[in-house]
Amino acid sequence: ISLASSPSQVHHDSLSLDMKPISSAAILLAAVVALLLVAAVRGDDDCGSPESAAQDRARAKPLKIAAFFSILVCGALGCSLPVLGRRVPALRPEGDVFFLVKAFAAGVILATGFIHILPDAFENLTSDCLPSDGPWKDFPFAGLGAMVGAIGTLVVDTVATGYFTRAHLNKDRAHGHGAISSSAAVVDEEKQAAAAAIEGARRHDGGEHDVHVHTHATHGHAHGSAALVAAVGGAEDEKDTIRHRVISQVLELGIVVHSVIIGISLGASQNPETIKPLVAALSFHQMFEGMGLGGCIVQAKFKARSIVIMILFFCLTTPVGILIGFGISRVYNENSPTALVVEGSLNSVAAGILIYMALVDLLAADFMNPKVQSRGKLQLGINVSMLVGAGLMSMLAKWA
Repeated sequence: ISLASSPSQVHHDSLSLDMKPISSAAILLAAVVALLLVAAVRGDDDCGSPESAAQDRARAKPLKIAAFFSILVCGALGCSLPVLGRRVPALRPEGDVFFLVKAFAAGVILATGFIHILPDAFENLTSDCLPSDGPWKDFPFAGLGAMVGAIGTLVVDTVATGYFTRAHLNKDRAHGHGAISSSAAVVDEEKQAAAAAIEGARRHDGGEHDVHVHTHATHGHAHGSAALVAAVGGAEDEKDTIRHRVISQVLELGIVVHSVIIGISLGASQNPETIKPLVAALSFHQMFEGMGLGGCIVQAKFKARSIVIMILFFCLTTPVGILIGFGISRVYNENSPTALVVEGSLNSVAAGILIYMALVDLLAADFMNPKVQSRGKLQLGINVSMLVGAGLMSMLAKWA
C-alpha cells in the first residue's frame, strides 16, 4: 500500500521555490540603473568637463579591456569558491571555517557600504557642480537615501520571508493532510485484515497465525507513523532555507546597484592614471563581494540552475557596466548636475541596503548563533575575521 505523497516528494516540493520574482527584480533593477545613468550622460553644465590633457583615449582603451576581464574573472572566482567549497568538508556551511569565511565577507560588505559607497554619495550630492539655488546643500540627501535603503530592505526582507514562509506552510499543510489520511487508511486496512485473520485463526486453532497477524498490523501502524513524521518533520531546516534565499537575493539587489554604477564610471573614464589603480582595486573588491554573496547562496540551497544564474548575473553586472560606459564615454560627463544627482541617490540607497544586510542578516545572525555563542575560540575567530575583511576593504578605498 503506497502513501499519497512520499516523504522525499514532500521535502522536494517544499524546497522547490526559487523565488523567481526576486531574481527578475534584480535584472529589472540593473536595467533601470543603467538607463538612468545613460539618460544622464549629457550634462547642461560644463563643470569639471572631462576635456583635459591627462585624458588619453588610446591609452585608456586597453586598460578598460583588462579591467573587463579581470573583474569578470575575479568576480566569478570569489562567488564560486564558497559554492565549490561544499565538496570540501571543512568548507561546508556547518563547519567552523565557513563561519570565518562568511564573517570576513560580511566585513567586506560592511566596509563597502560605509567606506566606498556612502562617502561617494555625500560627495556627489554636495558637489559644487550642483545648482547653488537648489536644495542639495541644505539637506543631507545622502543620509536620507541610506536610511530609505535600509528601511526598504527591512520591509522587503520581512515581507518576502513572511510570504514564502506562508507559501511553504500551506504546502506542508496540504501534504500533511494527505499523509495523515493515507496513514489512517493504512492502519484501518491493517486492522480489518488483522481482525479477519484472528477470526480464521480461532477456527483453525492457529496461534502462530495470531502472532504473525499482530506483527503485521504493528508494522502497518509503524509504517504509517513514520511516513507522517517524515512528512511534517524538518520544518526548522526549511524555514532557515527560506530565510537564506531571501537574504541572498536581497543582498544581490544591493550589490547590483553599486556594480552598475562603478562599471559605467570606469568605462566612461578617459584618464589612464585613474583607471590603472582601479583595475586591481575593483578586481579584489569584486572577489571579496563575491565571497559574501557565494556564502549566502550556499546556505540558501538553490538548485544548480539558479546558482549558475545568480553567479553569472553577479559576475556580468560590472563588466556590462564597463561596456555601457565605454560606449557613452565621448558624451558622458560625470560632473553634470543630472549625473551627480542620479549617481548620488543610487549610491546612497545601495549603501543603506549593504549596511543593513551586513549588520542584520550576515553578522548578527552568525554572531548570535548558538554554536558560536557556546565556543569562545570560534567567537574570537569570527570577530577577528570580520575586522580583517573590513580592514582590507577599507584600505582599497585609497585606490578605488
